[in-house]
Amino acid sequence: MRINLANSEIVVEDEHGERRLALDTPEAFAVLSDAWVRSGWANRHSYTFTWFGRPVIQLPSDLMRLQELVWQLRPDVILETGIAHGGSLVFSAGLCRLLGHGRVIGVDIEIRAHNRQAIEAHDFASEITMIEGDSVAPHIVDRVRALIKPSESVLLMLDSNHSKAHVLAELEAYAPLIKPGGSIIVADGLMDGLVELPGAKDDWSWNNPKAAIADFLERHREFEKASPPSLFNERGVADGGSHWPGGYLRRIA
Repeated sequence: MRINLANSEIVVEDEHGERRLALDTPEAFAVLSDAWVRSGWANRHSYTFTWFGRPVIQLPSDLMRLQELVWQLRPDVILETGIAHGGSLVFSAGLCRLLGHGRVIGVDIEIRAHNRQAIEAHDFASEITMIEGDSVAPHIVDRVRALIKPSESVLLMLDSNHSKAHVLAELEAYAPLIKPGGSIIVADGLMDGLVELPGAKDDWSWNNPKAAIADFLERHREFEKASPPSLFNERGVADGGSHWPGGYLRRIA
């Protein structure tokens, strides 16, 4: 795809030919958002943010959607796979603190000592429980389940190993914790659109979270794809750039 930007329009050239799109149209916004996300990923833009002192490695727009979902659902537990520097745990824990309700469980195959120390010393540490180990190992899944009461509602966020097999295994392991009306967020659904960029792998075209979601939904009709939360949208414009496209699931039965 080739994009030429003028003052009031963009010219898009692709396999469908040439299109001229006025900048104030949703179609132009979608094209430019996609290009911005791809360029941002290649330049590690998401690695330039912290949340309350911890690197968060998420796009601000995705975090805003996450807080909208937490506000809607007010879950008893936010369960996250993938901890890294702990910024996402701190973000979720802060939301729980503001709401006066809920807590966060984080799982990672390796929690580096300096990250653990910083998270445990954080002002929001009382809302956070960390478990080190492979998120799909049976004994780790059992430890997580033991921390959650049957009556508690769970919001699940998967952001660890992004291979198709691992994400699918995480969905199979933890989706039963989600009650009807509850949600799952699967991160990094953009991978199949990054294949040609430096640092991407060729197998991302099929070995990615979106492929895992498709297989999971074929087997589990009690879940469906959902749109990102949108509690306020004055002009009805499509959602902007995201690292989580197609990553929202909702339990319907």
